[in-house]
Amino acid sequence: MLLLALDTSTPAVTVALHDGDRVVAESTTIAPRQHTERLMPQVTDALAAVGADRTAITEIAVGVGPGPFTGLRVGIAAGRTLGAALDLPVRGVCSLDVIAYAVVSGPAAPGPFLVATDARRREVYWAAYDESGRRTAGPAVDRAAAVRAQRGALPAAGAGAGLYADEFGTVLAPEHPSAAALARAVVDEAVEISAPDPLYLRRPDATPPAGRKSVLA
Repeated sequence: MLLLALDTSTPAVTVALHDGDRVVAESTTIAPRQHTERLMPQVTDALAAVGADRTAITEIAVGVGPGPFTGLRVGIAAGRTLGAALDLPVRGVCSLDVIAYAVVSGPAAPGPFLVATDARRREVYWAAYDESGRRTAGPAVDRAAAVRAQRGALPAAGAGAGLYADEFGTVLAPEHPSAAALARAVVDEAVEISAPDPLYLRRPDATPPAGRKSVLA
């Protein structure tokens, strides 16, 4: 078995390989707006680190967000393309669930908590979790103050929690999802698996211009 995991839903471009027993290679680069340039070289480097090529991959897991349109689609497109080329299953996982898995896998897991990543426009992508890391609400996109009004000042992981620390309780690590955590979560069957379809939650910033109104209308 050689699981390739990747996520580009945040500024972190992250790749990992898992052999069924442990993560054997991982790479994370914080590279806003450089997802396309960074992702596949990191995949190639990870495979080279374990002396393998793409034909050794047996399955693929990809973070499906939520996240900004441009970055998120890079990882999902890469996962789908590799899956089609190699005739492999491609498993989608909510990227907020990956952060939550990392939280509860840590040495001091909290009780109920939130995960909040940066959604820009002064908003966060968020979800709520119980003490075991099971998602109980979300994913959704809101202003941090609205999340606090709904859920209270719970501890929160993710970059959004750090950006709006006054609206959350204790800020928890990690800041971004990691492909290593994604790979472990999939192998451990600790997260919900979905189709590799993006969770945008809102329309992309760039939209086609509306057609001009006919003067004959």
